Amino acid sequence: MGLRSIPRRLRLFAPAAAVALALTAAAPARPAGADPVPDDQPLPGYTISNPPLDPAVVGGVRSRVLQGVHGHAAYDIEVPPKWNGELVMWAHGYRGDGKVLTVDTPPFSLRQKFLDEGYAWAASSYSANGYDVRAGVLGTRDLALLFTGRFRRPGRTFITGASMGGHVIGRSLEQYPGFYAGGLPMCGVLGDQSLFDFFLDYNLVAQDLAGLDAYPAPADYLTNAVPRIEQALGLDGLRPGGPDTANGRGRQLRAITINRSGGDRPGAVASFPLWKDFLFTLGASSAGDSLAADPGRLATNLFTRYAPDSPEQVNRTVERVPPADPRDRLSPALTQIPQIFGVPTVPVLSLHGLGDMFVPFSMEQAYRSDVTRHGDPRLLVQRAVRTSQHCEFSAAEAGSAWDDLAAWVHRGVRPAGDDVWHPSAADFGCRFSDRAAYLAGSGTRRLYSPCP
Repeated sequence: MGLRSIPRRLRLFAPAAAVALALTAAAPARPAGADPVPDDQPLPGYTISNPPLDPAVVGGVRSRVLQGVHGHAAYDIEVPPKWNGELVMWAHGYRGDGKVLTVDTPPFSLRQKFLDEGYAWAASSYSANGYDVRAGVLGTRDLALLFTGRFRRPGRTFITGASMGGHVIGRSLEQYPGFYAGGLPMCGVLGDQSLFDFFLDYNLVAQDLAGLDAYPAPADYLTNAVPRIEQALGLDGLRPGGPDTANGRGRQLRAITINRSGGDRPGAVASFPLWKDFLFTLGASSAGDSLAADPGRLATNLFTRYAPDSPEQVNRTVERVPPADPRDRLSPALTQIPQIFGVPTVPVLSLHGLGDMFVPFSMEQAYRSDVTRHGDPRLLVQRAVRTSQHCEFSAAEAGSAWDDLAAWVHRGVRPAGDDVWHPSAADFGCRFSDRAAYLAGSGTRRLYSPCP
């Protein structure tokens, strides 16, 4: 493989066909009898919490629910009374580093929607917590295969999910080309490792602008260094909807953060106060010794150019950090935090909040770049929603996206989307945002001006 786009991601590149072949070949084997832990038990150190799931009512008849443990992961399966022969897999997001495995039912009213439309659905806890995408990719496919064994092979299997689940989707579509019929990532980490670059960027630039050296983060980073940084930048009094207390250097940090999170776009300035404190927590030192527990080991800003570069010349003065784990950063294999190469072979429709700065809108731009460069851009449709919290979607927004993905897969009707490279128009994101949610003042909707 040759080097690919080093200034952006410091990662490897190969043509689409070669990538697909390499990904398939790189799938880790599970030799029979090699696992000392029974398949229906969690791995050492983990416990499972999966309370009984009450069946849903579909057309006056109760659904069929199956729960259990498979591949060291808990699972839920639900089949409607009149199953249409198709299956939807749900890939959950980041769980933190706790040792209790739990299962999500599809949110945003999608569980009932799937069942009402005749789809079965299934969700895995994955075999491990932390930021372990590999566990999600393997656990989700293993559960789909278990479903086939318990019922029959679905005519089509879709994969949907949110947040880290979007990373699971992006890699799953490449790891197992042809296995899934379509993907619906929402608020997804489709820019893979560049998410951790963004977290590093924020903390290093803030430290540089405040004139405080706090990298690597000391034990008292959040209680000592961060308050001094925020005070130096005028951010300590900045609140959502309140007056702009940021001084010139604080405004420069905000502008750089907006640029690194997707560029000038509606709601970005108003969203910054929601996230400015939280982003510092992502720069704190980690006690984890695995990649999944300490994803910051992949992060780098060696080749990043920050803008604006005034009034302070941050590109000249900011600390430059190489990845602490370059081997995993560059590996094409299915690591705990793997690359997504941008070679889906089936339709993908994504949703993303414009003001989300935990998993920023730039993830969509990174994925669009990957798919344009290495895959088939006709297989990707992306939609922006005018919200600022992480994964803040209404049932109407998620349901419409699902309907359009299903129509695309079933009938070849490619749906409309947004041009994620040009989000600066005042009405950007209006087309697919729920007007009723705005009128109701739901969540962060009123941080945005009314849509025409």
